[in-house]
Amino acid sequence: PFCQRVLLTIEEKHLPYDMKLVDLGNKPEWFLKISPEGKVPVIKLDEKWLPDSDVITQSLEEKYPDPPLRTPPEKASVGSKIFSMFIGFLKSKDPSDGSEQALLNELNSFNDYIKENGPFIIGGKVSAADLSLGPKFYHLEIALGHYKNWSVPDSLPHVKSYMK
Repeated sequence: PFCQRVLLTIEEKHLPYDMKLVDLGNKPEWFLKISPEGKVPVIKLDEKWLPDSDVITQSLEEKYPDPPLRTPPEKASVGSKIFSMFIGFLKSKDPSDGSEQALLNELNSFNDYIKENGPFIIGGKVSAADLSLGPKFYHLEIALGHYKNWSVPDSLPHVKSYMK
Protein backbone atom coordinates (compact mmCIF):
# COMPACT_ATOMS: atom_id res chain seq x y z
CA PRO A 1 0.00 0.00 0.00
CA PHE A 2 2.92 2.38 0.59
CA CYS A 3 4.26 2.18 -2.96
CA GLN A 4 0.71 2.57 -4.25
CA ARG A 5 0.30 5.70 -2.15
CA VAL A 6 3.39 7.25 -3.71
CA LEU A 7 2.32 6.22 -7.20
CA LEU A 8 -1.16 7.68 -6.67
CA THR A 9 0.39 10.94 -5.44
CA ILE A 10 2.57 11.14 -8.56
CA GLU A 11 -0.44 10.39 -10.76
CA GLU A 12 -2.66 12.98 -9.01
CA LYS A 13 0.04 15.60 -9.51
CA HIS A 14 0.45 14.54 -13.17
CA LEU A 15 4.21 14.12 -12.79
CA PRO A 16 6.25 12.07 -15.24
CA TYR A 17 7.99 9.05 -13.78
CA ASP A 18 9.91 5.94 -14.67
CA MET A 19 8.80 3.05 -12.47
CA LYS A 20 11.11 0.16 -11.69
CA LEU A 21 9.61 -2.97 -10.16
CA VAL A 22 11.81 -4.81 -7.68
CA ASP A 23 11.60 -8.45 -6.65
CA LEU A 24 11.80 -8.03 -2.88
CA GLY A 25 12.65 -11.71 -2.54
CA ASN A 26 15.70 -11.28 -4.77
CA LYS A 27 16.76 -7.64 -4.51
CA PRO A 28 19.10 -6.55 -7.29
CA GLU A 29 22.43 -4.95 -6.47
CA TRP A 30 21.51 -1.63 -8.11
CA PHE A 31 18.49 -1.40 -5.81
CA LEU A 32 20.48 -2.13 -2.65
CA LYS A 33 22.89 0.67 -3.61
CA ILE A 34 20.07 3.23 -3.54
CA SER A 35 18.13 1.58 -0.71
CA PRO A 36 20.66 -0.13 1.60
CA GLU A 37 17.90 -1.38 3.90
CA GLY A 38 16.15 -2.89 0.88
CA LYS A 39 12.87 -1.10 1.54
CA VAL A 40 10.40 0.34 -0.92
CA PRO A 41 9.36 2.84 -2.04
CA VAL A 42 12.30 5.01 -2.98
CA ILE A 43 12.25 7.93 -5.39
CA LYS A 44 14.91 10.09 -6.97
CA LEU A 45 14.04 13.73 -6.43
CA ASP A 46 16.48 16.54 -7.17
CA GLU A 47 19.28 14.03 -7.79
CA LYS A 48 18.79 12.56 -4.30
CA TRP A 49 17.24 9.20 -3.38
CA LEU A 50 14.46 9.48 -0.80
CA PRO A 51 13.04 6.48 1.09
CA ASP A 52 9.78 6.21 3.04
CA SER A 53 6.34 7.01 1.66
CA ASP A 54 5.72 9.75 4.27
CA VAL A 55 8.94 11.55 3.33
CA ILE A 56 8.35 11.04 -0.39
CA THR A 57 4.77 12.30 -0.44
CA GLN A 58 5.61 15.30 1.75
CA SER A 59 8.58 16.16 -0.49
CA LEU A 60 6.41 15.88 -3.61
CA GLU A 61 3.80 18.15 -2.04
CA GLU A 62 6.45 20.76 -1.21
CA LYS A 63 8.15 20.64 -4.61
CA TYR A 64 4.94 20.34 -6.65
CA PRO A 65 2.19 22.13 -4.71
CA ASP A 66 -0.36 22.01 -7.56
CA PRO A 67 -2.74 20.40 -7.30
CA PRO A 68 -2.62 20.64 -3.52
CA LEU A 69 -3.14 17.32 -1.75
CA ARG A 70 -2.61 18.42 1.85
CA THR A 71 -5.13 17.15 4.35
CA PRO A 72 -6.14 19.61 7.08
CA PRO A 73 -4.82 18.37 10.45
CA GLU A 74 -8.33 18.01 11.89
CA LYS A 75 -9.21 15.51 9.12
CA ALA A 76 -5.88 13.67 8.88
CA SER A 77 -6.95 10.89 11.26
CA VAL A 78 -10.25 10.09 9.50
CA GLY A 79 -10.23 6.37 8.76
CA SER A 80 -6.82 5.93 10.35
CA LYS A 81 -7.85 2.95 12.52
CA ILE A 82 -9.35 0.92 9.66
CA PHE A 83 -6.08 -0.67 8.53
CA SER A 84 -5.07 -1.89 11.99
CA MET A 85 -8.59 -3.27 12.58
CA PHE A 86 -8.40 -5.02 9.21
CA ILE A 87 -5.05 -6.60 10.12
CA GLY A 88 -6.44 -7.70 13.50
CA PHE A 89 -9.41 -9.38 11.85
CA LEU A 90 -7.25 -10.92 9.12
CA LYS A 91 -4.89 -12.50 11.67
CA SER A 92 -7.69 -13.61 13.97
CA LYS A 93 -8.29 -17.33 14.32
CA ASP A 94 -11.17 -16.97 16.79
CA PRO A 95 -14.46 -15.80 15.19
CA SER A 96 -15.77 -14.67 18.58
CA ASP A 97 -12.81 -12.48 19.58
CA GLY A 98 -14.48 -9.25 18.48
CA SER A 99 -11.98 -8.39 15.73
CA GLU A 100 -14.64 -8.50 13.00
CA GLN A 101 -16.94 -6.27 15.03
CA ALA A 102 -14.08 -3.84 15.72
CA LEU A 103 -13.49 -3.52 11.98
CA LEU A 104 -17.22 -3.12 11.34
CA ASN A 105 -17.37 -0.37 13.99
CA GLU A 106 -14.58 1.55 12.25
CA LEU A 107 -16.19 1.04 8.84
CA ASN A 108 -19.55 2.23 10.21
CA SER A 109 -17.91 5.38 11.57
CA PHE A 110 -16.18 5.98 8.25
CA ASN A 111 -19.45 5.37 6.37
CA ASP A 112 -21.19 8.01 8.51
CA TYR A 113 -18.32 10.44 8.04
CA ILE A 114 -18.26 10.07 4.24
CA LYS A 115 -22.05 10.31 4.08
CA GLU A 116 -21.89 13.70 5.81
CA ASN A 117 -18.61 15.05 4.43
CA GLY A 118 -17.73 13.12 1.25
CA PRO A 119 -17.31 11.89 -1.32
CA PHE A 120 -13.69 12.18 -0.13
CA ILE A 121 -12.17 12.81 3.28
CA ILE A 122 -11.93 16.58 2.84
CA GLY A 123 -15.08 16.84 0.75
CA GLY A 124 -15.19 17.22 -3.00
CA LYS A 125 -11.58 16.53 -3.87
CA VAL A 126 -8.94 13.91 -3.27
CA SER A 127 -6.37 14.57 -0.58
CA ALA A 128 -3.26 12.87 0.77
CA ALA A 129 -5.45 11.08 3.34
CA ASP A 130 -7.45 9.44 0.53
CA LEU A 131 -4.28 8.44 -1.29
CA SER A 132 -3.10 6.76 1.89
CA LEU A 133 -6.39 5.06 2.75
CA GLY A 134 -7.36 3.96 -0.78
CA PRO A 135 -4.65 1.31 -1.20
CA LYS A 136 -5.38 0.00 2.29
CA PHE A 137 -9.03 -0.51 1.34
CA TYR A 138 -7.87 -2.34 -1.77
CA HIS A 139 -5.76 -4.70 0.35
CA LEU A 140 -8.63 -5.14 2.81
CA GLU A 141 -10.98 -6.14 0.01
CA ILE A 142 -8.58 -8.62 -1.60
CA ALA A 143 -7.17 -10.21 1.57
CA LEU A 144 -10.42 -10.54 3.52
CA GLY A 145 -12.22 -11.80 0.43
CA HIS A 146 -9.57 -14.46 -0.11
CA TYR A 147 -8.80 -15.55 3.46
CA LYS A 148 -12.12 -14.93 5.22
CA ASN A 149 -14.65 -14.94 2.35
CA TRP A 150 -15.64 -11.51 3.72
CA SER A 151 -16.53 -8.26 2.03
CA VAL A 152 -17.71 -4.84 3.08
CA PRO A 153 -21.44 -5.18 3.83
CA ASP A 154 -24.00 -3.57 1.54
CA SER A 155 -25.26 -1.74 4.64
CA LEU A 156 -22.21 0.56 4.21
CA PRO A 157 -22.97 2.15 0.82
CA HIS A 158 -20.75 5.18 1.37
CA VAL A 159 -17.75 3.01 2.18
CA LYS A 160 -18.42 0.94 -0.95
CA SER A 161 -18.75 4.09 -3.07
CA TYR A 162 -15.55 5.48 -1.56
CA MET A 163 -13.71 2.27 -2.36
CA LYS A 164 -14.79 2.47 -6.01
